[in-house]
Amino acid sequence: MKIGARSCCGRMPWLLCYQERGQWPYALAAVLSCWNKDRNEDRCTLMLDRCMLMLGSFTYYAGGIAVLGVGIWTVSEKHKYVALLTTGTYQSVAYILLLAGCTVIVAVCLGCCALRNEDRCALMLYTFLLLLVFLLEAIGGVLAYIYEEQVMAELSLRLTDTFNDGYMVDEAVTQAVDDMQLEYKCCGALSFQEWSDSIWVENNPTMNNTVPDSCCKTPSPYCGVRDHPSNVWYTGCIHRFEDEIGRHLVVLGAVGCGLSLIQVIGMILSCCLYVKLKDIEDHF
Repeated sequence: MKIGARSCCGRMPWLLCYQERGQWPYALAAVLSCWNKDRNEDRCTLMLDRCMLMLGSFTYYAGGIAVLGVGIWTVSEKHKYVALLTTGTYQSVAYILLLAGCTVIVAVCLGCCALRNEDRCALMLYTFLLLLVFLLEAIGGVLAYIYEEQVMAELSLRLTDTFNDGYMVDEAVTQAVDDMQLEYKCCGALSFQEWSDSIWVENNPTMNNTVPDSCCKTPSPYCGVRDHPSNVWYTGCIHRFEDEIGRHLVVLGAVGCGLSLIQVIGMILSCCLYVKLKDIEDHF
């Protein structure tokens, strides 16, 4: 009440006249009127902040669904080729974005509850969750862009060795190689001729196959016996794989870095609303 009176006296010097004349009822009515006006103005500002944050929350939710969808797509569709990579960066980016998408959904639900109840504690937790999402998305995006520059050199140096040393030795590598050769319609890392130097051929000298059956244009058991160009693909898999994983990493980087900027706006709005709620509780 005293704060209302001080702010009121600053705008209504005639209030002193009421006090000097002893007209206290009029002075009290003037103070209450001014106090209510200040409070209404604060409530209007609070309502505007709430509406802006609510609209922002729907945007964050949509962004979280997008991040979650990209992460799920990466794990479900591209995870089968992870065994052919020498580092875990690619799958780490996918799991980071998955975690960020799930955290966004939790944060938005918490934010809606905080807005409805005007709960400052929940609002602060909501802000911290947005900060966590920002960090996860930014880290995932930056890692994707950095790895996109490195993956070409990595595949050029290691993919041939992975094919030759891991096929029919490591089950995950074997499955990945067969899936890649069937999907990309290719044979070997650089060329079909590389299969003659593989551990698979060296350990099976009595085997008739010169290339895996997955190299065949029409795959069937033991079709890899004849490596004629009419029967098997002569193109290596490395170039198609480089293009595919490079484009996918660009998508992951754009989604991570782009959507992380949205969380900054959310943190600013939630902090403004927190301060406004604190001012109203302190003054009224």
